[in-house]
Amino acid sequence: MQAEILDRCEAVEECYEFLLAYAAQGLPSDQGSKPGAQVREFLHGAVKALTGLPEVCAMAVKQEGLGPPGKCLAFIAVLERDTRDSLAAIEVVLAQSAISSQLIDNLNASIHLRALLTDLFLLGEILRSQSKPAVVEAVPSDGD
Repeated sequence: MQAEILDRCEAVEECYEFLLAYAAQGLPSDQGSKPGAQVREFLHGAVKALTGLPEVCAMAVKQEGLGPPGKCLAFIAVLERDTRDSLAAIEVVLAQSAISSQLIDNLNASIHLRALLTDLFLLGEILRSQSKPAVVEAVPSDGD
């Protein structure tokens, strides 16, 4: 389950990186260019990755014992709110007949999306640190 969560986080992060590049191109529309065709694909990928993410995280806390349940579930409530708000912003962009670089620049600047990305960075770091084996330092013997 942790791998699925990390994959979802990575999909959203890759989308955001693409959106930064798209915003810088000054395109009036997503029509007629390769980046234009890709912007909708990345946005749909982010929607797919975000849909149900808080629920998957809550199951992981309960089933895999990821940290203290009370603290983790409180954070997941924040993640749920930020996910819901970001999905609303992404979906309103996808509903537009033309997606300009300026529109994407405004989406990138959205406090909702930035809060979500910070949540995902935090979540990813916690999961990656839990999957690493503990480092045991060698203790020198008295004879050395």
